[in-house]
Amino acid sequence: MNPWVLAGTTFFASAVEFIEAATIVLAVAVTQGWRAAIGGTIAATVVLIALVAVGTPILMNAVDLQRLELIVGPFLILFGIGWLRKAVWRYAGRKALHDEDAIYRRQVEHLSARREERYGFAVAFQGVFVEGLEVAVIVVTFAASTPALVAWSTGGAILALVVVVVATIALRTPFSRVPENLLKGVVGVMLLSLGTFWTGEGARIAWPLEDATLFAFIAGYTILSLVLVAVQRKVFYARSQ
Repeated sequence: MNPWVLAGTTFFASAVEFIEAATIVLAVAVTQGWRAAIGGTIAATVVLIALVAVGTPILMNAVDLQRLELIVGPFLILFGIGWLRKAVWRYAGRKALHDEDAIYRRQVEHLSARREERYGFAVAFQGVFVEGLEVAVIVVTFAASTPALVAWSTGGAILALVVVVVATIALRTPFSRVPENLLKGVVGVMLLSLGTFWTGEGARIAWPLEDATLFAFIAGYTILSLVLVAVQRKVFYARSQ
């Protein structure tokens, strides 16, 4: 397994989730203060780290690697389809593009009505935990499936967290210019590719290109995604006429 593919997938998937969490945290900071926002963020992060630290060895010791790949592979395929479907629908015009500015404004309006610091702490905690839980699942899955590359999978998530946190504190504005929909499409393709590759390995399929087969899956799913966007866009606009 190529470690850069694993780390890159974890990084981009984590970045997308952390950006969405950062929008909530920033809204809390503006309305309830940075103390509540940072406190809730740290608390949720500690809980998520504990889940990863406990979940990884449990999953690694529960079943052998081959059986684990048969479990993890289909799971990643379903996960990837979910991410990619949203990206395809958004680019085809069938679903509204993700708007961090609009989400931020709604959060500020909601939080402005509740000025208690404890409420702000709870909102920040919930936002970071819910968005980060998906990251934790991906990290635990990757780490358990490729024990030799644990540092790469966890490192990608940690790097994404650091980048988003530093950018949030420095800019103090929503990440409206980040191509989040594109990132979701990329992550969807990566998860689908990894899921297909691991499912095949678990089923003892001898891939003709060995690890390089993963890049063939990435290219294939990318082309398929572009075709689906074109088809869906054509169907959508034909119906709207």
